[in-house]
Formats: sequence, structure tokens, C-alpha cells
Amino acid sequence: MASAVQSAVRLPSPEPGDPAPESYTRKRSPVSRSPSPRREAPPLRRRSRSPARANGPLPRDVDRSRAMERARQLEMRQKDEAEPEKPLTAEEKQAAAKAEYEKLLNMRSGGTYIPPARLRALQAQITDKTSKEYQRMAWEALKKSINGLINKVNSSNIKHIVPELFNENLVRGRGLFCRSIMKAQSASLPFTPIFAAMAAIVNTKLPQVGELLINRLIIQFRKAFKRNDKSVCHSSTTFIAHLINQQVAHEMLAAQMLLLLLHKPTDDSVEIAVGLMKEVGQHIEEMNSQIALAVYDQFRSILHEGDIDKRVQYMIEVLFQIRKDKYKDHQAVKEELDLVEEEDQITHRPGLDDQVVNEDGLNIFKFDQDWEANEEAYKKLKAEILGEASGSEDEDDEDAEEESSDEEEDQTEKAMEIKDQSNTDLVNLRRSIYLTIMSSGGFEEACHKLMRINLPTGREDELPSMIIECCSQERTYNKFFGLIGERFCKLNRLWKDLFEEMFTKYYETIHRYETNRLRIIAQFFGHLLSSDALGWHVFNVVKLNEEDTTSSSRIFIKILIEDLAQGVGMKSLAERFRDDDLQPALTGMFPTDNPKNTRFSINFFTAIGMGVLTEGMREFLKNMPKPAPPALPAAKETTPSSRGRSESSSEKAQQIAVLRLPVTTTKDKQAAFT
Repeated sequence: MASAVQSAVRLPSPEPGDPAPESYTRKRSPVSRSPSPRREAPPLRRRSRSPARANGPLPRDVDRSRAMERARQLEMRQKDEAEPEKPLTAEEKQAAAKAEYEKLLNMRSGGTYIPPARLRALQAQITDKTSKEYQRMAWEALKKSINGLINKVNSSNIKHIVPELFNENLVRGRGLFCRSIMKAQSASLPFTPIFAAMAAIVNTKLPQVGELLINRLIIQFRKAFKRNDKSVCHSSTTFIAHLINQQVAHEMLAAQMLLLLLHKPTDDSVEIAVGLMKEVGQHIEEMNSQIALAVYDQFRSILHEGDIDKRVQYMIEVLFQIRKDKYKDHQAVKEELDLVEEEDQITHRPGLDDQVVNEDGLNIFKFDQDWEANEEAYKKLKAEILGEASGSEDEDDEDAEEESSDEEEDQTEKAMEIKDQSNTDLVNLRRSIYLTIMSSGGFEEACHKLMRINLPTGREDELPSMIIECCSQERTYNKFFGLIGERFCKLNRLWKDLFEEMFTKYYETIHRYETNRLRIIAQFFGHLLSSDALGWHVFNVVKLNEEDTTSSSRIFIKILIEDLAQGVGMKSLAERFRDDDLQPALTGMFPTDNPKNTRFSINFFTAIGMGVLTEGMREFLKNMPKPAPPALPAAKETTPSSRGRSESSSEKAQQIAVLRLPVTTTKDKQAAFT
């Protein structure tokens, strides 16, 4: 007990020089004792803290450079306090603000944090619109505004967000818009239909923005497909699918993507294809059922082969069930997002393998020499888009200014009339017609789509020309094109007249085409004529004689007549050619002006097995009066030497006359006597 209390109580430490108490003495074991004499240990000394050191000034800085820097700063501060600061001019303040702003933006760390109040004060001092710093501030403000509007859009406020979006310069910031909307879509896939609806509205007014967005999505999909990046592929295909539903992009793009994904099917590629078909399936079924049939056949073959995972097979079965339910839970466009009229929408037709341009330079700031002019131009465009009117207090002055500006614009337009010599519009029109025809499932669908194409004034003949060209490019004649031409001819007199002009054009230039294309063109017009879509008076351009025909035109006529005989029947064809109303148009095909041309036509139709059509010409040759023999020269009094010659000539004439007399038989003589 005493030992415990002793251990708990802390004894005071002995003073230097005092002998240690017994409790602190160390007993040495008998083993460790040595016979050497024991030396006294030196007394312990405790270091005491001097009061001067504890409460005095801090020691001098060891680093002399830091001490000198502090001294210099102290000297400058005292000097500034002693001398009053001179007021800076406006130009000096703006130059200082520009320098500080440029320094903050171009620091090695990539920029530094600036408090908002300090940034606003700094930006307020920069008012020169031609400076690089002011344009950079406007660029940063544009970027923040576009990002903020895209991030807060939803189905309920999209009608209010889009006008605010058009208030920003989307022509300058189209790269920022595309990058921001793609980033927001990949981060929140359920909002993809809303972003697609916003892009569709912007595309109606600024088609270059919609085209850039589709090009970037195509490039993103191609890169992700090569890298086997499943998540990026899925987000890209989902966005493209909803842009196709909004008719910003053509459905052929989805067909090309599905063909690529299902060409060499894997679990990931089939899963992405199933997701794409869920989103865009209803639109493809309505616009091009042939693509849907081909895609579902491919899915069915993949499902039957069973080379994929069970989970993916189940996804394909679910897709077939969705198709059976007619996509009731996967509508192409929801009612609240159907905000664009069909005739206002502009559809872009890029291909998956086309050389599309990413235009990454639009994402970064670039100094613009004509910044103010471009901003004014966008203000005018914004007023047209939003339907705003520049108001002023004095309406008369405004009307006068508008009239003067209109006159100036008219003069400048007349002075600077630009003519497109590259025929870009014509090429795009023909491409649109070709893709519309080739992507249609039936002729009725093709006619319906072709009627929706806006043909420029004076370019209406491009439609029948492209129909005939598409038909002639096939290996054999396809009745699909003939039915399209027949429908257009019977639809409007305009198209009938244009197809009749095409008959004349192609007959006159038929020698330029190879035999197979020539045959198909002849069969196409044979279908139109046999169905009475074209008037048969078009045969007035045919001149069937040796001088006006070539081997190509004769082959064209042969195939055309054979197709007509097959279409209406040989008897009806012969009766039709004997029609009195049609005879003026057939004088060139069945000539009766010259026996030589008549014989040529008879021989031609007989050679092709249509001799029954030549009965009228044969009757004409039979009833044609025979030419009179040449008159004999008058007899002249001649000399005896010449008389011999005249007698010999008269004898020959008598012999010829005898030869021309009709031969009579005994029966003829008896009949004459009786």
C-alpha cells in the first residue's frame, strides 16, 4: 500500500548538488560490480528560458533575399502613401484593364479564379468593341448563355427557351451550341427527344446549325464504333434516331447505321442496333417500309443462328413484340414535342460514309475584324426569325428610312448579283429526287414524296428527266418507274406535256445511249403510250426513212412498237394506227410522199414482224399511177445517111410497142367475138 501511494505521489526533483534519496538510488547487482573505484557523476544542469528571449523580438530572418524584398515593398508602400496618386485618363484605365484581363486569361495555369464583382468591374472598363479583349468577353458570355439555356430546357418550357436561344448569336456560336447539346444529351439520355425537338426548331431557321450537328454526331459514332466504345455509340445512335424522327436527318442514315451494326453481329452491336430500332422503328415503318422489312429479316436470322448471348436474344424478342404492338410505347414524336410543321422542316441527307466536316475551329474563340457588322447582320436575321419590328417614336421617319434602305438594298442587290455557275442547286435537286425515288417502297409512296419536293420555277422538267434516268440505270426494265410516270401524266396536264417533251428529247438523242439503256427507255415510253398516259401524237417526230433514221433510232422504234403490240394487242394497235384523227401525226412513220420512203417503211415493219401495219402503204403503192414513158423525139427530115439511122430507131420503137402489147389467148379471142 505504501509503495502504491509512493508511486502515485510525484516527488520533487532534487536540486543540483544534493545527494539522491534512497528511493532513487540504483542498486547494482553483485554480478555487475567491478573492483574499479566508483567515480562521482557530474551534477545535472537544467536549461532555463530567459525572460528576454521569451518576450523579446523575433530572431532575424535567415534568408536575406526575402528580407530585402520585404524592405523594398515597405519602401514602395511608404512612397505611395507620401505621394498622391495621379488620376488616370479613360484610355489609360481601359489599357490597364485590358492588360490585366489578358494577363488573367493567359496565365500558365490556364486562368485563375476572379470574383464575380471584380470580373464585372474589370469588364465594365473594357468598352472598345474592336478589341480582342471585348470580343473574348462576349464569346465567354455567349458560351455561358447557350450552356445555361440548354441545361434548363424541358418539355414544358421549350417554347419559351427557344426564343431566348435565338436572341443569342447562333451563327457565331453554332459550334458552341452543337458541343453543348451533344454533351447535355450524352449526360441525360431520357432528355434526348427534347434536345432533338430544340435542334429541329433551330434547323428550320438556321439549317447550317442542324447540318453541323448531324455531321458531328456521324463522326462521333464512327470513332466510337472503331474504338468499341459502347456508351458513346449508344448515345450517338439515340440522338441521331430522334433527329430522324424530327426529319432533321433522312431515314437512309439509320438504314446505313443498322447495316453496319448488323453486318458482323456481336452482343454489343446487336444491342445498340436494337436500341436504335426501338427509337426510329415507327418512323421507318411509315416512311420506308422496305428498310424495316430488311432490318427485321436480319434480326430474325441473327436470332435463329443463336450465336449471341441469351440476354441479347431476349432483347430481339422484345423488339419484335414492340413492333407487333405498333410502337405504342415508343412513339417517333410525342405530341408535346411535335412543334415543327412538316413543310417547314429541312431534311439533311448526309451518308455514313460521306466526307463530313467536323469544324472544330468553331468551338474556340477567334478574333473577328468585322465583328460589329456581323452582329448587326444577326440582329436583322433575329428580327426576321422572331417577327420583331424595330420600333421608333416617329413612324413617318421610320417608314422613310425603311423605304430608303429598301431602295439601297435593291440597288446593291442589282449591283452585286451573283450567279451560281457551279450548278450546286441543280445537283442537290437531282440528288434529292434520286434518293426519294430509290428509298420508296412502292410507286404510290414515291409519287406522294415526289409531290412534296419544292421544285424551283423553271426546273419542273428535272422530275420527269430524273425518273427516266433512274429507270434507264437499272439492268432490266422495272415497271415501278413506268407506274410513277403514268401516275404523274394522269395527275396533271403539266406533267403530261413535260413527258411528251421528254419523248421528243430522248428520240432525238437516242444515239447517245448504249443498247441496254436504249431498250429500257423505249419500254418506259411504250408503257406510257399503251396506258394512254401520253398522247399518240408524239409519233410526229418519227421520220422513218433512210436519211432521217440511224441504227439506234430504228432499234428504239422496233422495241417501242413491239412493246405497244404486247400492251394493247396487235389488232388494237393496227386499228389505232388507222385512226383518222391520228393520221397527220403518222405521216412520217408511214410515209406516202415518196415511193422510196414508202418501200423503206414497208420493209422495216415487215422485217420486225409487223407487216400487218403496212397494208395501207401497200395499197398506196398498188394504186399509185405508173409513170408515163418518156416522149419520143419528133421526126426530122434527114439526109439519106441519117434516114437509115431513123428507120432503125423507129423499128426499135415498134418492137418495144409490140412487147408492151397485152398477150391474147384463144379464149380472149373467142370472148371478143362473142
